[in-house]
Amino acid sequence: MGVYLRPASLAEALDALASGSLTPLAGGTDLYPAQANLAAWNQAPDLDLLDISALPELRGVAEREDRWRLGALTIWSELLEAGLPDWFEGLRLAAREVGGRQIQNRGTLAGNLCNASPAADGVPALLALDAEVELASRAGSRRLPLAEFLLGNRRTARRPDELLVAIEIPKPAAPARATFLKLGARRYLVISIVMVAATLEVADGRVTAARVAVGSCSAVARRLPALEAALRGRPCDASLAEAVTADHLAELSPIDDARATAGYRSEAAVTLVRRALETLAAPGLERAA
Repeated sequence: MGVYLRPASLAEALDALASGSLTPLAGGTDLYPAQANLAAWNQAPDLDLLDISALPELRGVAEREDRWRLGALTIWSELLEAGLPDWFEGLRLAAREVGGRQIQNRGTLAGNLCNASPAADGVPALLALDAEVELASRAGSRRLPLAEFLLGNRRTARRPDELLVAIEIPKPAAPARATFLKLGARRYLVISIVMVAATLEVADGRVTAARVAVGSCSAVARRLPALEAALRGRPCDASLAEAVTADHLAELSPIDDARATAGYRSEAAVTLVRRALETLAAPGLERAA
């Protein structure tokens, strides 16, 4: 059995990370099943664990002048009850897809990101919100755009001596609206085949900024810069969905697996992006920034 530490302060946690190789543990909803699966084959390593669940500095949802700050230990059910603005709707919809209620009451936002699964439900919605992560170590802190933090399947830019302490979401420059769509083999408790999240900023009936992200179609969820550029300046109406082509999703690299073929994923992604834009262009969706 490995070492188990449960620090009472962030400073204590960072000291521990600086002095040895430790695996951070928060909700455990990814770590425990992975360890159990390895143990079934007598392959589970004796991990040295740093349980960060008691750190008050990593809790809470707070509004700042120009952004929202989500503590790393925020659980999905807390996010749903946090009274966030309407333009967080895409993230709220994603939160409802993270496992069942038990997982939503235990799993954390930071754990979802640090686990770095291509099918992580929270990632596309956070990408569409232009999220940044804050990483802290004994040497100081740094911020990274989420797209730079996620390097690939189960890989991130977090150094061994760092903790992800918060997720920061900038406030939109114009009234914004957002959504999230997930395709799976069944309605609930399913790993996604394709996910799409989109956020539009709209002024005077036209799109001033667009952020569209697709998950489960590459080693890491990806934004679609070509499509985002094509949407800027267009009227916010049904023509948005009509503008989407397969070429706009050419940077994706879906795979064949037990859930779907690469070809099916590619076609489904185009359809879900169009549906997301149709939803956001519907009358009555005007939102305050």
